[in-house]
Amino acid sequence: MKRIFLTLAVLAHISMLTAMILGLQVGDPMTMGGRDPVVNDRINSHILFGLAALTGVTMVHALVFTWFMGTGRWVEESSRAYGMSADFHARSQRLKYSVLPGILLSFLLALGTGCLGAVADPASAASLQSFTGISDSTLHFVAAVITWLANVLINSLQYLAISGHSRVVDGVLAEVRRMRLERGLPVE
Repeated sequence: MKRIFLTLAVLAHISMLTAMILGLQVGDPMTMGGRDPVVNDRINSHILFGLAALTGVTMVHALVFTWFMGTGRWVEESSRAYGMSADFHARSQRLKYSVLPGILLSFLLALGTGCLGAVADPASAASLQSFTGISDSTLHFVAAVITWLANVLINSLQYLAISGHSRVVDGVLAEVRRMRLERGLPVE
């Protein structure tokens, strides 16, 4: 799981950084009254990569959540079936619940960044500039940077939790193997 997670997380971060770079290269969206084809192509690319980043971030966190749910359930059932100590299940739950706040925060930040991108569109009737005192495009960019930095931190913590949970799974497997060998049952 660690290798899969790292690969997908790196791809999600590349898509976030690509969306940010493309956004910085848009230029003035009101050039030629909003009809400059070069600027419009840049905006379209930025939006598509932004949507890809949102999808990628969501998929990475959904994978982490699903993996913890599945392996946590397996640890619980294996512990019960073999009469093992509840320590395995308790450690599994602690690790699972440690990643949930980060998953929620990452998703909300990514969604909020996308919403601020919609507000930054000059064709949008919405604007937060009078409320915040900051231009909508600057607010969108700051949110994108915060979202990316938060995901770097949260993905790092998730990697540590995945590593710890992998050790729990390995411990359960070793204990099951030991018990099955003691009882003369096949292990493979």
